Amino acid sequence: MTNMTPIARILALSAASFLVATAHAQVTVKEAWVRATVPQQQATGAFMQLNAAKDTKLISATSPVTPIVEVHEMAMQDGVMRMRQVPSVVLPAGKTIELKPGGYHVMLLDLKQQVKEGDTVPLTLVFEGQDGKRETLEVKAPVRALNSAAKPAAAAHGEHKH
Repeated sequence: MTNMTPIARILALSAASFLVATAHAQVTVKEAWVRATVPQQQATGAFMQLNAAKDTKLISATSPVTPIVEVHEMAMQDGVMRMRQVPSVVLPAGKTIELKPGGYHVMLLDLKQQVKEGDTVPLTLVFEGQDGKRETLEVKAPVRALNSAAKPAAAAHGEHKH
């Protein structure tokens, strides 16, 4: 690592720490992101792909950007799309579950300031295995534009203008 530029060193260390976290963790997180807000908007969603090595469930989340973080589901009920808090999201072993707009997601409520495109939102996800043991996983989710859908970061980057 001594021949690397400072930025390359930081990226390598970040990647290494992520690999250590996922190697130890029973759950891996990919493509995490948070939707940007407009001024005075007090809520937004966090989205990601979750994959568990063993049957587990996402039971809660926290973030330093707000005191209230809840796991939610959007679903059709009597012909109307409704959002509701759920106690957990089941993660069957080996199956990727996508938290996305219009489905399961993490809600950040009572925001005290605007979340802007380009920011990073730290999230702590709490998982519970079938044995009742809990595990936390730290995620740093980049903030995407208001009109973002669940598109991969690589595709979003390809559209980014320098």
